[in-house]
Amino acid sequence: MFAIIEAAGWPIWPLILASVVAVAIIIERVYSLRTQEVAPPSLLLETIQSYQEHGVTQELVTRLADGSAMGRVFATALKNAHNSREIMKESIEEAGRAVTHDLDRFLTSLGTIASMAPLLGLLGTVIGMIEIFGAQTGGGTNPGQLAHGISIALYNTAFGLIVAIPAMIFYRYFRNKVESLVVDMEQQAIKLVEIVHGERK
Repeated sequence: MFAIIEAAGWPIWPLILASVVAVAIIIERVYSLRTQEVAPPSLLLETIQSYQEHGVTQELVTRLADGSAMGRVFATALKNAHNSREIMKESIEEAGRAVTHDLDRFLTSLGTIASMAPLLGLLGTVIGMIEIFGAQTGGGTNPGQLAHGISIALYNTAFGLIVAIPAMIFYRYFRNKVESLVVDMEQQAIKLVEIVHGERK
């Protein structure tokens, strides 16, 4: 493997760096976007039960705010429980935008790597081709040597695609996961608003 990297030349090093960054982002997002971490299924029920028993307490608001992403939305909603339904919904929307921004963290970078890796690979191949044809003499060329040089130059393109394809798959997966989590949090928050204002039991 190291021989291939060495043969491909310096253009492959930015691709290796991009692959390391992509793997780090993927591992971090897989851990951070767990449903239990972002929107625990039992959180709405626990919040409603606590609210109905004790009302809006500082302890409840703090516990929710320090917990999950959905907990931060619920905490904001409960802080505005004494206000009208419209104000409460506006506060939820503001908190939701902040939470969505946190959930989207690093996804732009992953998408950029997925888009740029094939171009970096192509750049490496073009540079390799230039070096190969620049080294040829006018007196004659060895077809076998030329073919070997071209195959080495193409390592960059292949490696660029190897980096880009998984990065794009995970980017699309994480985008869809974030959208699903945000929709779920919105629905849960609306239920909380309706219960606080006596529109739902």
